[in-house]
Amino acid sequence: MSDSTALRVADLPQNRPTKFDLRPDAPALEALATELGVNGMRKLRFTGEITAKGRKDWQLSANLGVTLLQDCVVTLEPMTTRIDEKVERLFLSDYAEPDDPEREMEEDERVEPLSEVIDPGEVLVEALALLIPAYPRKDGAELGEAVYAEPGVQAMRDEDTKPFAGLAALKNQLEDKDPN
Repeated sequence: MSDSTALRVADLPQNRPTKFDLRPDAPALEALATELGVNGMRKLRFTGEITAKGRKDWQLSANLGVTLLQDCVVTLEPMTTRIDEKVERLFLSDYAEPDDPEREMEEDERVEPLSEVIDPGEVLVEALALLIPAYPRKDGAELGEAVYAEPGVQAMRDEDTKPFAGLAALKNQLEDKDPN
């Protein structure tokens, strides 16, 4: 998205929400689809508001809706995926990055440090990147079982790798021999 969606925090009113409604045009949708690695996008809309939380913090609450054009990972046929999600971000003025780079991430992934601007367009791109299915699959599309072996050798199947499969077969064999 462009810098035109960025809002200066100093210009945001403290006593009422600042509403936004982003609907990128066709060239912007095409560029965004390319950036995010999908075949195309339709009906992208990101609407919401930014409200003050206390004296120094801000909250962005929005709804994201988009139709994605992707290829099924099983059949490679084109398919559409609809995403409709709520998006929230908390911009905290006293947010501190951890000193220890090995420390685990913040528990609340909605929390971000407050800067001079809050950019709904940037939040849109980030949220969309996280919501796009990595392995889109058409309804009913199944990966079959691939079995490979040298000629004359029985192929090992998924069932053969299960640790209790052999015990179950042995138990069944013993029960079949039991005369009672």
